[in-house]
Amino acid sequence: MDDAAGRLGCPKRMVFGPCGGVRDDGRCELAEHRCVFLDQPLVAWPDPVPAVPDPLTARTDGRPAVLVDLSVVPFDPASVRRVVEVLAPVSDGLLVGEHANRPDFPPTMFAAEVLGAGGRPWTTLACRDRNRVVLEQELAGLAAVGVDGVLCVTGDGRGPGVRLGATQVFDLDGTRLAALAAAAGLAVAVPESPEAPPVDLRPARVVQKQRAGGQLCVLNHVSSPGQVAAFVTAARAAGATLPFVAGVAVYTDERSGRLLQSFPGLHLDDAAVEQVLAAPDPRAAGIEAAVAEARALLAVPGVVGVNLSGLGSGRGEDDGAQVKAAVAGRLREVA
Repeated sequence: MDDAAGRLGCPKRMVFGPCGGVRDDGRCELAEHRCVFLDQPLVAWPDPVPAVPDPLTARTDGRPAVLVDLSVVPFDPASVRRVVEVLAPVSDGLLVGEHANRPDFPPTMFAAEVLGAGGRPWTTLACRDRNRVVLEQELAGLAAVGVDGVLCVTGDGRGPGVRLGATQVFDLDGTRLAALAAAAGLAVAVPESPEAPPVDLRPARVVQKQRAGGQLCVLNHVSSPGQVAAFVTAARAAGATLPFVAGVAVYTDERSGRLLQSFPGLHLDDAAVEQVLAAPDPRAAGIEAAVAEARALLAVPGVVGVNLSGLGSGRGEDDGAQVKAAVAGRLREVA
């Protein structure tokens, strides 16, 4: 299924919306009007796309999976090697992000650097900066270099003043990209934001993404493990059978904590954030908070792993890697 125009009024030209960036009051992430997908039925994916086995959960042999955000200095292979050397031994996969304000090497090249350093990359591929032809090229390249999988996202929009003069493409949305990735023989992860409006339609969106080829759902941050449990239960009731990886917020100082609080569609336990930042030793408190959140999320039926997400530390990428490695190591010990 394809519709280059998308739904009228959607700046991201989405067909299978809404995106995860809908604001709490229902406003579009990129405009002041109400999201055009609210109060409308979901667009159904027509025919299920065959999916390949998911290597993240297959590798763990029943143990909870630990996926870790890979935060490195942009355009710096030495930074990639240093961070991967810290995180690879305590993780089951490294999630390579893609953010509007932090451009980096092309995804295939980045993945090759991670593989060369001994990591197992899951590459985020966004529709914001690439037309369909370039997305297809990257999918072919990622399959050729041997990434573990691809997280297919529509992509966050550029805020005011970010890369002035650069267009935002959005030939596809994340659901249609997932189908292309599955057709390319890649393992496909899809995102969802359980607490972004319209909350009542989000579980059914997972079903449509699974039909498009998704075999693993990575959840954005929510305010409590109870919200994750309710979401997974609702997704199962809607017909989703894929496993879930829950987001764990990792922060140890003002910069890393506030950054996570700033993204539309993400919800943190604000009281927990303030408690960590006010602690005598915020670093130790942040690590303990992340471990506790991860354990609570892993107790939710249907959650097979966690994604240690965020900078970890505002004192640079190497320090952030040490923080996330400390959390991952604690989780691996329990497993």
